[in-house]
Amino acid sequence: MKAPRYTRRQFLRGTLATASAAVVPGIAIPGWGAVSTPGGQGASNRVAVVACTSYGPELGPAFKQCFDLLGGIGALVKNRTVTIKLNLTSTDFSPFRGKSPGETFMTHPATALALTALLCAQGARRVRLVESSNSKASLEQSLALADWDIRAFQALGAVEFENTRNLGLADRYHDCRVPDGGRLFSAFELNHSYADTDVMISLAKLKQHVATGVTLTLKNLFGITPNSRYGSDSGSEQATGGRDPLHEAYLAARRKPPGLKEGVVVRDSNSRVVRTIVDLAAARPVHLAIIDGISTVTGAEGPWCERISPMRVVQPGLLIAGLNPVATDTVGTALMGFDNPRAQRPEPPFNFCENHLLVAEQAGLGSADLARIDWRGVPLAKGRFPFGPGRGTRQ
Repeated sequence: MKAPRYTRRQFLRGTLATASAAVVPGIAIPGWGAVSTPGGQGASNRVAVVACTSYGPELGPAFKQCFDLLGGIGALVKNRTVTIKLNLTSTDFSPFRGKSPGETFMTHPATALALTALLCAQGARRVRLVESSNSKASLEQSLALADWDIRAFQALGAVEFENTRNLGLADRYHDCRVPDGGRLFSAFELNHSYADTDVMISLAKLKQHVATGVTLTLKNLFGITPNSRYGSDSGSEQATGGRDPLHEAYLAARRKPPGLKEGVVVRDSNSRVVRTIVDLAAARPVHLAIIDGISTVTGAEGPWCERISPMRVVQPGLLIAGLNPVATDTVGTALMGFDNPRAQRPEPPFNFCENHLLVAEQAGLGSADLARIDWRGVPLAKGRFPFGPGRGTRQ
């Protein structure tokens, strides 16, 4: 994952020099299982869009500008444990079209480092980076293979990493209930990292998805489910298999993933994924949603999808952040050129699935109505970057 070469000191200087101004009190942290209501007044419906064209020293100031537009994150993170859910998709770190995975379909190490530096500068007591990897290696080991500078993260302060594919460092799973009873799941058994935290951040890429239309901060939560409980080889702490039982009803009946509601029959694979996403967002609320649209791909979520959906590498040059994942993903969807984020199947980008933004809105998790979102920073007319229709069509 080779990125443009900047020294660590040069990179962090740009990040830390602007961090101190990003403290504005008054942002309340929702309680466990609580989220803001659609169109709620105050900070929760704010979404910031900032121009950022590279993964170099400008990242720190871009994050700072985003957070200033939101009203600051100091009160949100100070003296608290903050967990960042990465989006790695796999441990195949091969370049795509001559670009690193971080420039195309995975979390870029510079994005994660700039964010972590700002969190530490804002007084976070501990920052933990997590992902349910399809490898038995530790998350640090996997990231090192992708050219992440682990020491640069650890030099910032109390920074930890955990592969949440199983129990990890704990001796039990945490039972996370879906407050409204859920659409497909009433609860989930998750790694302790998703409970042993005060603030949850979903750090996503600006991408399309062959099954769910778009994959942003809400879809990123699909990866918090441990392979050992929800994978194709579940039942073993050694499990690394994909989450096929969450996709297919017949596999769910066979593997019996924890928390699956009895008597609820949903056979359409895409609908199962959509409802699982929303149930996860209700059970494990996101307090800060961030979308990296600096450099990414169009057409699908990763190179493995190219046989059914042609893909391009693009540079929208955007960083998006919000205090509510539904509102943030709605803005992200609009910036991808989909003028109606409330579209329903078969309208793009939700050609083959339910619109999970609307399902989340119906669950009371936030607003998917652009008219009710406090959009700040780069306006839609200036930031809009059409991604094309996506799956099954030529661009």
